[in-house]
Formats: sequence, structure tokens, C-alpha cells
Amino acid sequence: MPIPDKGIPSIKTTDGPNGARGEFFTNGTPAALFPCGISMASTWNLDLIEEIGRHLGDETKARGANVLLAPTVCMHRSPLGGRNFESYSEDPYLTGKLAASYIRGLQSKGIAATIKHFLGNEQETERQAYDAIIAERPLREIYLKPFEIAVRDASPWALMSSYNMVNGVHADEYEHSLKEILRGEWGWDGAVISDWTGTYATGPSIRAGCDIEMPGPSKWRKLDQVLESLENGEITREDIERAAGNVLYLVDRTKGLDGPPEPPERSNNNTETSNLILQAGIEGLTLLKNDNNVLPIRDVKKIALIGPNVKRAIAGGGGSAGLNPYYTTTPWDGIRSRFDGEITFAQGCDSAKWLPLASPYCTAPDGQQGVRLEYYRGDRFKGDPAVVQHKVGTDLWLWDSAPKEVLPDFSFKVKANITPKSSGNHMFSFASVGPGRLFINGELFIDIWDWTQEGEAMFSASEDVLKSIYLEEGKLVELLVESTSEVRPASKVSVLGRRYDYGGCRIGYQEEDKVDRLQEAADAARNADVAVLVVGLDAEWESEGYDRQTMDLPKNGSQDRLIEAVLAANPRTVVVNQSGTPVTMPWVDQAPAILQAWYQGQEAGNALADVLFGKQSPSGKLPTTFPKRLEDNPAYHNWPGENLKTVYGEGIYVGYRHYERSKIEPLFPFGHGLTYTTFEYGTPRVQNTTLTESSDVTITVPVTNTGSVAAHEIVQAYVKDLKSTLPRPEKELQAFGKVFLQPGETKDVELKLNKYSVGYYDTSLGQTGAWIAEEGVFDALIGSSSVDIRSKVSFEVKESFQWIF
Repeated sequence: MPIPDKGIPSIKTTDGPNGARGEFFTNGTPAALFPCGISMASTWNLDLIEEIGRHLGDETKARGANVLLAPTVCMHRSPLGGRNFESYSEDPYLTGKLAASYIRGLQSKGIAATIKHFLGNEQETERQAYDAIIAERPLREIYLKPFEIAVRDASPWALMSSYNMVNGVHADEYEHSLKEILRGEWGWDGAVISDWTGTYATGPSIRAGCDIEMPGPSKWRKLDQVLESLENGEITREDIERAAGNVLYLVDRTKGLDGPPEPPERSNNNTETSNLILQAGIEGLTLLKNDNNVLPIRDVKKIALIGPNVKRAIAGGGGSAGLNPYYTTTPWDGIRSRFDGEITFAQGCDSAKWLPLASPYCTAPDGQQGVRLEYYRGDRFKGDPAVVQHKVGTDLWLWDSAPKEVLPDFSFKVKANITPKSSGNHMFSFASVGPGRLFINGELFIDIWDWTQEGEAMFSASEDVLKSIYLEEGKLVELLVESTSEVRPASKVSVLGRRYDYGGCRIGYQEEDKVDRLQEAADAARNADVAVLVVGLDAEWESEGYDRQTMDLPKNGSQDRLIEAVLAANPRTVVVNQSGTPVTMPWVDQAPAILQAWYQGQEAGNALADVLFGKQSPSGKLPTTFPKRLEDNPAYHNWPGENLKTVYGEGIYVGYRHYERSKIEPLFPFGHGLTYTTFEYGTPRVQNTTLTESSDVTITVPVTNTGSVAAHEIVQAYVKDLKSTLPRPEKELQAFGKVFLQPGETKDVELKLNKYSVGYYDTSLGQTGAWIAEEGVFDALIGSSSVDIRSKVSFEVKESFQWIF
């Protein structure tokens, strides 16, 4: 909020990592939807990520905002992490370098980046309550490292603290990370903001250096609370002035202390941004397997497109990373626009976590597509509606769209008509944030007024309740929902300290399916020259607010059975998996071609089609290991913790560090990704074989495209410490370079190593520990993946040295 009498304007924040959503959580101002974080990371292209940052800066301005709540740099500790799709990688070096590029691009437009979540937010289960128990060495080498690199290389103007506790202290109060390391050792001068409702006390948070409690109105920083903390000695006047100064500095950096009022939100759809999203999608697509050159698809007359995701736009994950895109493209859209032959389709199975939204079947009482939403003052539906809204969708979470004039205690009704398209036993689903009930034709159908079991939707809604009813084709049905903003379950009132929450509900609807989908898919595959099978997860299975429960493809094995049936019917099958995390692949040996397609934003369908037909070669490399089994992953024994304590017992051995140390063969290793050509690595040249605190080692690797297709190659350099006082990983990624080569062309890739490339954190040094580069010989392993090492060179540190930042 502005402070007019002090001449201080307001500034506006907006989510999020893969697009500037704007003010409303759902159905907001149309915005550009970029590929998700892990898809961006799969490009390993720092210049491309910086350009994405610049475009996100323009998008943020179009939403009238000054601060983008991104990037997300939490580690992929487990393949079940609900927000892994939003983050970059299991590797802190790759994550930090990508984040720095993103931040540079964004802040070049005068928009503040908000790097998040600081610290130890690697799970969503009990995210506001669990305590991440992390020893100092992994804290420094793994979980702080991406933030450290970003601060050193790009200096983000803002940082967001996480919900969880770290080593027994709430992250917004953790003086070790905020005051001692971030402000002290690193000398960072930006503003720390809390996650939304992620502040838990007044004095400790201000004292530790959390400058802004989000969102307003304040719960912990009302004037009387701050004054009480000052009077009882919890905080000093300097603490308050420092926090206020950091906020003013953020305002000044973004819009200036004499900045104009916040402009209205607008869209900024343009060809340049669309082309960038398309290129980012193409470069992020990761070809995991391609036996017998099944890809690219050429010289075929008939393609069978099969799978639950063929005609759905699986463009992003769930939670605060979601937005209302300018447009979306499905695999069906992209392939149909680029192929002149015959295309057949079979859905194969249903993979939806929740019933599809009822929206496509709904008309409001006035005949418009959608529903009528009536708000009443007070929680008892008294009098006439105070506000009436029309909503297109039936995902009616009122987090940010309930009218201010009815807050905080309100009731609401949803009214709509549904006309079934077939006769049968059709299914409805209903979930509610507060008390809720669903009526059909005036009769109570689903009653969850006093629900007690929380589900996963929208952070704090009820479980999704399903119930079927026989309906006749073409016979209109009246729907009515009654709900209020009262807190549910009622037991949470004492925990939250308030009786009313944000309210909202979700209505799903699905008509009875009388088709044998599996047989239909097998028949379609058998009668085609090639089958393209599009499977995976979506924003319901991967989202902020909850973690995955299994690494298997949902649901109940239906997608695995579909894949096996299609492979049996047509051995020339391409399996395209859309997910933001690894999935188990029991059919991996039978599938000749597997393409990891992530969540690729509004151009997802077009990017996929361009790669399938060879318009461009895929070039993505995995930024996270795909294990064969969930049990193989490093966090398996400590996930998601017990009694609200999550012990990071694997220490520094996260991701490929764990698989290599434990000699566990992954399904697909970190850094792996194929193209439509082959590359030969020449003998590397080393400019300087001695690394010191001030002199780097530069390795030059000639790379030749020995195939017939132009493509990118990503050259990776891993450092191995041959002899160390403390145990260290087998090797660690410390440099990489991406090069585009025409057939027969050779180019040099330059890889630079410095003191940060060889150091590890020793807690025995000094009072609290320090980084040390130990005297000795190091190998630089040059490869096309973490296991495909093509050559190595050696260099040495002749005399040990230490540093702090």
C-alpha cells in the first residue's frame, strides 16, 4: 500500500517462475506461459534463459507489477517433490548458473527478481510445519549454493523465505542463514519477503532480517505488535529501520520513490515472445532413447496419436506457477498442423486425478457459458446478493477474487445448468474450502458442510467427493452450490486464530464412458505406420501444496498397460512423457523411442511436433537423474520425515552424487540426452594447469558434428578431487557449454574452472567453518553426460587456501 503523506508509492508483486500471472489466481489477465523450470534447465542454455528473463520483465510490466516472485531454486532432493517441476535441478551449480541468467535478464528490465524459497523447502508435505534438519556442510554445498551463485553473479533484488523450519527455527527467523550468511558473509543488500502467510512471530522475524510480511493485511506486524516487541527488547530501533530501509530500497530500485500509481493490467501477446517460448520448448525436449532411428518421423502416411494427453494442453504444473495463458497448443494441434497424411486418435485411458471441470457443460441462468456466482454479506445467505460475478470455469477458488466489500465473513451460491450429451450414470465431484453442499434439481446431492478430512486441492480444501447419478441426454439439470468462508475443519480455528478463510469450491463432471479404450488404442496403433503415445502427469498430479505419492504414472497402472498394449500392436512407437519429475518405466526395454517432454508452456504442442518430424533436433539434457525405482533415490529413507522432522540424512550425496557413490545404476543418468546426430570430442587443451585463488583453469574442447543433422551439443565438465581430507563425491559438475554445429562442422567449447570449482566446506576451519581448496591434483572429466565421459585433463592446486564468499 502507498503512504501518500510520506511520498512513498506502492509496488505490486506477481507470480511466478514460468509467467507473470497477474492479480488473480484463476481466470486472470491472459499472460505468456513459458516452459516450467525443469524444462528451462534441460536446455542448459544460459543465454536463452537470460532472454526468457527479459521477456518475463516485459510481461511483469504488462501486469502492472514491479516484482516477479521467481526464480525457484530449491533442490530436487526426491523425485516425489511436488514443486520439482518449478525448480531447475538436483545439481546446485547448474541451478545457480541458470538462476543467475534468469535474474540478469529480468532485472535488466527494472523488475525485481525474488529468488526462493530460502531455505530447505524441498517438500510440500506439511510445508508450513516440518523442520528440515540439515547439517552445515550439505547446507553450504547443496542447499545454499544456488542462492550463493545467484547472489554473486546476479544479485537478486529480493529473496523469499520458505514456510518450513530449518534446524528448529522458522526460516523467516533463522538468523544463521538470513543474518550471518546472506547479509553478513555474502553482503547482500536486497529485501527479504516472507512466503504468503509464512511469518510466525513479530520480533524474531524482524530481528533475523525478514523485511516484509506477506500478504497484507498484516497478522504479525501491526504497529502495536512491533512497538511491543521493541519495548520488551526483542528487537531494536535499528532492526526496524533496517527493515524499512530495505523495503524503500526495493521500491526505489523498481519504480522510484516518486513512481506513478499502479497501471491497470493488460495482455502483451506478441510473436517474438511466442517464438522464444517455442525455441525454449524445442531445446528443452530431452530424447532419452532412440533405437533404430525411429525418430524423426519421416516417410509415413498414417500416424496414430494415442494417449490421455494427446488432446489436452499439458503446459504447466499446479499452484502459484499457474496462469491464464494467451493460448495453448496440444500435441494434436502441433502434429496436425505439420503433417499432411492421415491421423487417427485414441485416448487409451483416463489419467485425471480429479474429474474434469464441469465448465464445458455449464451455462449460467442467463445462458452464458459458465456459472453465476452470488456473494452475500455474512455467512447465512441473507438478503439479496451483494455482488454477482460471472465465471467461465468451475474451479472457483476465491483466494484472490472474492469482492473486498463482503470480506471476511461471506456466503456464496453458484448457479448453473448442465445439459448431458449422453444418457448414463454420470459422475459429479465436489470439493469446498469452507462448508459446502451441492444440489441437483433442488435436492441435496453432496453434503460436506462439516468436512474434517483435508484434500490436496488449493492448499486447504476438503477431499474431493464423488457421486454418480443417472441423467438423460439433452434433459437440462439445475446445479446449485451453497458455501461460506467459515474455516473448515472447525478444529483449525484455534490454530489459525481466525474464523473465516478465503472460501471457494470446485465442481467436476464426467459422463459415463462405454468404450473399451485400451482395445481402441491397440487397434489404432496396429493400423498406423507409426504410433505416437503421449502420456504423463499434469497440474493436478504435480503441484504446489502436496507431493507425489508414487513415482508411477497415474492412475492405477492404466498408462503403463496402455503403453504395453500399443508397443505390442506396433513396434514403431514413440513414447512421449509429459511430467516435471521422473516416472518409473517398466516398459523401457520394449519402447524404441522415449522423449521426455516436461511442461512446455503455450507452445508445447508445436515444439513437440517440430522435434518429432525433425524440423529441429532435440538437444535437452536431463537436469535430474531418472532412477529405476523410487527406492533407489537418496531421500527414500527420510521422506517426508516423521513427527514433522525431515532429516536430510543423505548429506551432500544428492542426485547423481548419491547414485555414483552407492553404485546404483539409474534408468537415465544426470546430463543424458540424445540428438539426431553424433558428436566427436577432440583432445582437450588446458591453458593453465595450476589453479590458485586468483588464476583460473581454462579447458578448450573441440567438438565435431559427425552426423548428417544440425544440432546442439552440451559439453559438461565434472571435477574429481583425487585425494581429500574429507569424503567428497566421485565428481561434481563445475562447468558446461552449449554449441550448435552443422554436419561436419567443428567448434571449440571453452570451460572455465576457478576456486569455487574445487572447494568444499570444512566445518572445522575457523569459528564456523570455511571453504577450502586443498593442495593436490584434480581431474576435469569432460563428457556428454555424467556417465558418458569422453576425456579427462588434470590440474593442481599447489598450496591450500581458504575463503568465505
